[in-house]
Amino acid sequence: MSDGAMLFIAMIFVMVFLLTQALVIPVFGESNKTRKKLKKRLKDIELELGQQSFSSLLREKYLRDLGPWERALERLPMMESLSGLIEQAGHSFLAHRVVLLAAVLGAAGGFAAWAFSHHPIISLIAAAAAAAMPFLKITRARTRRIQTFEEQLPDAVDMMKRALRAGHPFSGAIKLVSEEMRDPLGKEFRMTFADLNYGNDVRRAMLGLLQRVPSVPVMALVTSVLVQKETGGNLAEVLGKISDVIRGRFRFERKVRTLSAEGRLSAWVLALVPLVLFAVIWFTTPDYLPTLLNDDFGQKLVAYGFISGIVGLLWIGKIIRIDV
Repeated sequence: MSDGAMLFIAMIFVMVFLLTQALVIPVFGESNKTRKKLKKRLKDIELELGQQSFSSLLREKYLRDLGPWERALERLPMMESLSGLIEQAGHSFLAHRVVLLAAVLGAAGGFAAWAFSHHPIISLIAAAAAAAMPFLKITRARTRRIQTFEEQLPDAVDMMKRALRAGHPFSGAIKLVSEEMRDPLGKEFRMTFADLNYGNDVRRAMLGLLQRVPSVPVMALVTSVLVQKETGGNLAEVLGKISDVIRGRFRFERKVRTLSAEGRLSAWVLALVPLVLFAVIWFTTPDYLPTLLNDDFGQKLVAYGFISGIVGLLWIGKIIRIDV
């Protein structure tokens, strides 16, 4: 197989990868400005907490049980950020082991591609794709876990509202939710209740919840609770309104998904037509392709079409995504 054919196959792989990653993701979400505010708020939380939170104390205890080399690797700044991502995804494995797995997969993928194609660019693409797989899996697991948490949140808020109206204290409402709701929400509320029992106040416990589950609905819940604690008022009534807002947000998300289905399908069709046409020509009339793939001008045309396809995919993804 010629170098031009191998490069074209590599371009197909990149195109399909971008298609699945850019157009399968939800078309509804927070705007970039909102996400930046949330990230800034989380950084401020670390400064506001001052002392170690309950989850941080658990991590320190966990690190003390490791060997000296593993403990040293886990204390690196990049490993700490990755550990937070792994924790938000609901996993418990060590961050440095994920990095080692990515390195092994990258080396294996690059070696296999080199043995098949003997082309450096294709080997680098295969190595990068294989090394990215563990991180993509963790990112997807984190996204699914936060989405599941958000879906459970309205019922949990309603349960807290009923508990407060029945005369339970706020900590008792947190405990009730942690016992009655399934994971991941039940687990996070159990950690929040344990944080309260550990001796922290409501502010630190709720900010710790937002730190573990960085989400706009969770930020709305935490903000409403903290404002009520500082200014007073009927917390049960406030929680009822928060529950209605979160449910309305989900209804709007389902409506957006329905209205954008045609655009997403069009993107899939437009992106796959060149790939399907290439495959048909490859099997029916293979003598046509060497003229395109081995000629310098033909390779330039392929590269131009590849770049145009990527720009089109990113542009369609931007159009069909509704920022709120």
